Amino acid sequence: MLMFGITNSGRAWHKMNKIVALAVRDCSGNPCAPECPPYPPCPPCPPCPPYCPPCCMPPPQSPPFQSCPRTKYDVKFIYVNDKPPNTKMRDFFDRASQIFFWTEIIRGFAVTLAHIFKEPATINYPFEKGPLSPRFRGEHALRRYPSGEERCIACKLCEAICPAQAITIDAEERADGSRRATRYDIDMTKCIFCGYCQEACPVDAIVEGPNFEYSTETHEELLYNKEKLLTNGDRWEPEIASNIKDNHLYR
Repeated sequence: MLMFGITNSGRAWHKMNKIVALAVRDCSGNPCAPECPPYPPCPPCPPCPPYCPPCCMPPPQSPPFQSCPRTKYDVKFIYVNDKPPNTKMRDFFDRASQIFFWTEIIRGFAVTLAHIFKEPATINYPFEKGPLSPRFRGEHALRRYPSGEERCIACKLCEAICPAQAITIDAEERADGSRRATRYDIDMTKCIFCGYCQEACPVDAIVEGPNFEYSTETHEELLYNKEKLLTNGDRWEPEIASNIKDNHLYR
C-alpha cells in the first residue's frame, strides 16, 4: 500500500503501492479557507485531484503549498480506502520464516533439483551441431553443372536485385554466342543475407549455402571473388542440392 500524506511543510510520504490516507490540516477556524474549513488551500498535485474538493484547488498563479506559512492547526488523516491499513499475522510469519529459516534458499535449490535430471537444452558446440533448415541462408557459393561447366550465365539479375549492392559482375561473349561471367565478386561486409540473389537466379547458380562458420581476421578475406565462390560450391554441392530439392515447393 502506498501511504501518501501532506504535512504542514507540504511534503508527501509514501508506503508500498496503494494510497491509504491523506494528511490534511484542520482548518476549522482558519479565516483563509471559509468555503471548505476541513481543507487548507493546496496546489493541485497529481495524487490530490481525485480526492480533494475542487474548491480547495487554487488557480495556477497561487503560491505553492510549501510557501504557505506554518499554522497552529493540527494534522489529521482521512482514509480514502475502504479499510484502514493493517498488518496480517500471516505476512509477518512468512517474512520471519524467510529470514530465520532461509526458505528462499530452499526454494531455489528445489528449482535446481527439479531440472538437474532433465534432458539438457544445450549442445556441446562445436563438437555437436543442431539441425539447419533447408531455407537457411549462409555463406554464398557458385554452382556448376554435373559436367563441370559453370551455371552462371551472367544475366546480372542478382546484381540488379541486390539491395546492398554487394555483387559486381563482368561478362563476355563465348565462341558459341552465349555469355559467361569473367568476374563475380561479392562484398560479404555489405551482404545482408536477404536471399534475393538466390531467388532471382534463373539457373540456381548463386546460392546461400549451409556454412555459417567463416569468421576472418581481415576485411580483405570477406571480399569473395569468382574462384572463392566456385570453391564453396564444389565443397557444399551435396548439401546445396538437397536443400534446393526440399525447398522447391516454396519457390
